[in-house]
Amino acid sequence: MKISEIIKQPEGRRLEFKEILPSASDLAKTIVAFSNDAGGELYIGIKDNPREMVGLPENDLIRIEEQISNIIRDLCYPLINPEITFHSEDDLHFIRVKVHRGSNFPYFVKGKGQKAGTYIRVGSTNHAADDDIIKELERQKRNISFDSEIVHDIVIDPDDLASFKNFYHEKTAELLDEAILRKLLLVKEIEGNTLPTNALILFSESPGRNVLFPYAKIECARFKGTTSEIFIDQKTINDNIAIQAERAYDFVLRHINQGGEVKGVYTESRWEYPVKAIREAIRNAVVHRDYSLTGKDIKVAIYDDMVEITSPGKLPPSIDYNELEARQSDIKNKVIAPVFKRLGIIDQWGNGLKLIANELKEYPEIEFKWSEPGLQFQVQFIKKDFKQQQESQHELQHELQHGLQHELQHELQHELKEQTLYTKILMAIEAKPLSKKEISLAFEQKVISGHLSAVISTLLTDKLIAWTIPDKPHSSRQQHRLTERGKAFLSIIRQEK
Repeated sequence: MKISEIIKQPEGRRLEFKEILPSASDLAKTIVAFSNDAGGELYIGIKDNPREMVGLPENDLIRIEEQISNIIRDLCYPLINPEITFHSEDDLHFIRVKVHRGSNFPYFVKGKGQKAGTYIRVGSTNHAADDDIIKELERQKRNISFDSEIVHDIVIDPDDLASFKNFYHEKTAELLDEAILRKLLLVKEIEGNTLPTNALILFSESPGRNVLFPYAKIECARFKGTTSEIFIDQKTINDNIAIQAERAYDFVLRHINQGGEVKGVYTESRWEYPVKAIREAIRNAVVHRDYSLTGKDIKVAIYDDMVEITSPGKLPPSIDYNELEARQSDIKNKVIAPVFKRLGIIDQWGNGLKLIANELKEYPEIEFKWSEPGLQFQVQFIKKDFKQQQESQHELQHELQHGLQHELQHELQHELKEQTLYTKILMAIEAKPLSKKEISLAFEQKVISGHLSAVISTLLTDKLIAWTIPDKPHSSRQQHRLTERGKAFLSIIRQEK
């Protein structure tokens, strides 16, 4: 690729630009950080802000190359052997320093020592690694994963595994006995004692799980609008990790819309987001998150314009989300991932990203974005035309309000004098769709009254509410949602009040 094409890319985890040779300290930090992470390329002779090819004096290229080699040899440890090459374009000269991902972790700046001199890439910058990161790098050197490490000071009571054992039997038709626990590396034999691994603690309901892993949970939230200022609903999912993903997925389904789409003579239900892709993203977050990072949980956030999933830990170096179609696989949690595969929660290795890519093809109106904010990995499913839709909805609301003042004149006059169940039901389902039973409970009615059923029928007839599953009115999952007419009706009520 030409330099003129490369400079169009943003600086990031694997790419950095420098106008001139940086200081010895800064260069060493970058080389160490690339080696500890996914590798990377440093281009010298390119101004970053504004991005511009400025080049280096041709007569200085060999001298600068020698400086780079000496700095890396003298300041970086263990030994790092980058590729240093010269490049020319438009009579300008550049140096590229290509660093491969290392294997003898952790790499550090000699003068600072391992504890203070280990650096990693966070976005486009070099960050000093804390103790947790250094320990993880040491595990990578030994080719072991955090979830496979033994826990010495927590005893697992049989009752602590009851929920997981039942779930395992339901999914596999196998009994989760000690032989299976050993086979799955959920327990290990040490000096005649059978001890749990971190993975088993995470799959258990042991009180020790909340002690060791207080952040091994999913925080779900539905926000009003496009910012995180106002909550509509929130839920903390702190169950064992085998069932966390499905509970978070159920939360998402409760807070996104499902409409009808006419295909031929049939009407098929269609979610406003690619729900299979979202489900896969949530499962990936649970299976591949970094459980060694303290103070970080998975977050599932639903806004008016997008669904966002954030997972602790960086993307594995070999995975590229720009290549969703490729069957990519890199297992961070070497015990947890095979258990999830055995449970049928994840498919064949490498199929997850392809599943996301395939469903996104059916949703051209949704943009898929991924990023690594800090020591986290984040995916977003964004409505492309949200602003335009908002403007159209405002116009529609105005038209609907004008029409409703004539069509439902009697109802509006009555509700403006005294709000009845007619308006109260609309307010009850404004935040999220509810079943008839849930509406009844919202009004502290344990039994669905005839009056409540009659009002709901009237609201359906007046088209202020609609079924979430229009083709299956008697479905056990049937709920009632607010229509645009319903929103307009409430707007009139509030404006007049």
